[in-house]
Amino acid sequence: MKKTFAILTLLIATLPCTAARTVTDETGRVVTVPDHPQRIICLVPSITDTVFAIGAGNEVVAISDYVKYPEEATKRPSVGSISNPSVEAILSFHPDLVLGMPHQNQPAILDQLQRFGVPLYIVDPHGMQGILRSVESLGQATAHEAQATAVSRQLKQRIDAVRTRVKGLPVIDVYMPVSYDPVVTIGKGSFISEIIDAAGGHSITSDINQEWPHISLEAVIARAPAALLMMRGGTITLDSLQNRPGWNILPAVKNRRVYYVDKRVSFPSPVAVDALEDLAKQLHP
Repeated sequence: MKKTFAILTLLIATLPCTAARTVTDETGRVVTVPDHPQRIICLVPSITDTVFAIGAGNEVVAISDYVKYPEEATKRPSVGSISNPSVEAILSFHPDLVLGMPHQNQPAILDQLQRFGVPLYIVDPHGMQGILRSVESLGQATAHEAQATAVSRQLKQRIDAVRTRVKGLPVIDVYMPVSYDPVVTIGKGSFISEIIDAAGGHSITSDINQEWPHISLEAVIARAPAALLMMRGGTITLDSLQNRPGWNILPAVKNRRVYYVDKRVSFPSPVAVDALEDLAKQLHP
């Protein structure tokens, strides 16, 4: 324990000191950040995607586990898991800015970084509008305001274009099986539900006032979904549902009517708009 503390103390002492400015993050905290951050660490994959999208990728020295987008970012070293990254690893990169999220990173980790004097900027995106907001917030934090404004504007135009194209077309009802034992799906608070709506669809469980509700198989059967929305490469497949009692009598399963999304649909970052466009093309070719 003493050795670890000594190492952390040494690492803190070598944190870079540069000209600074104050900004307010998305949780209302006033944070002192460098005028032009040069050693950024992203603690959540969606933040990594956003930071690269706004042109600040060259300043990123480390990321978290599970980064998929963009491909270039996956070559950066990791400081560990999303929920519990290594504080020692973070400090070893001598960051001048760390970017995190309150519901993804453990509060204890974020608190520890603040106590060590690490410039910590937090974003908390919710929904499509939250993505646009966080793009601009991260642009402010990383001193890439102009690029972030341009990216935010382009993303909004793409979202609006999808909504305009599907407006007035038949709404496609879908059910998304997240898990079948226990039965878990997406509810009203889910970001995926919003993407489905924007793409011209409707989640038949969006009336449930939870993000990831646990429901009974009987409730799924009663709703009689005509179509499924499934994750490409996921553990739940159409064939697996056809072999499970109860699931095999659903109209969507019997008629093999399925639409597919990938991991981008759960990223509150620019790649979510790619997922939106892809889903809209499937629902309304």
